[in-house]
Amino acid sequence: MKRRTAREKALQALFQIDVSNSEPSSAIEHVLEGEAGDEYLTKLVLGVVEQKAEIDKLIIENLEKWTIDRLATVDRNLLRIAVYELKFFRTEVPENVILDEAIEIAKIYGDDQSSKFINGVLSKVKHKLLND
Repeated sequence: MKRRTAREKALQALFQIDVSNSEPSSAIEHVLEGEAGDEYLTKLVLGVVEQKAEIDKLIIENLEKWTIDRLATVDRNLLRIAVYELKFFRTEVPENVILDEAIEIAKIYGDDQSSKFINGVLSKVKHKLLND
């Protein structure tokens, strides 16, 4: 599975977990629709679930005039995936790739403003992580 596909499936699984409080393993199974599992997909979903408090804290610190609860579910979970990657996969995946992928996925699954919003928040998070 390509990483882009793994990210999209992770977004779908995290959306399901966020909306219906599904178990991560059943959410992953559901989005795979009988396909073979993927290590990167599993790492993303379980990692975001395990590190959610730390990830959300970083997102909240970089939101302007928004609360995390008011964000669209797609945007919130896409930010969580990208922040998780920025924080824990920086040596494996270049930051610009993480941002570009999140922006492109936002264009597909988000609304008209999602990609700009995601770019703005992630740019701030990236800057903060590089300076900490």
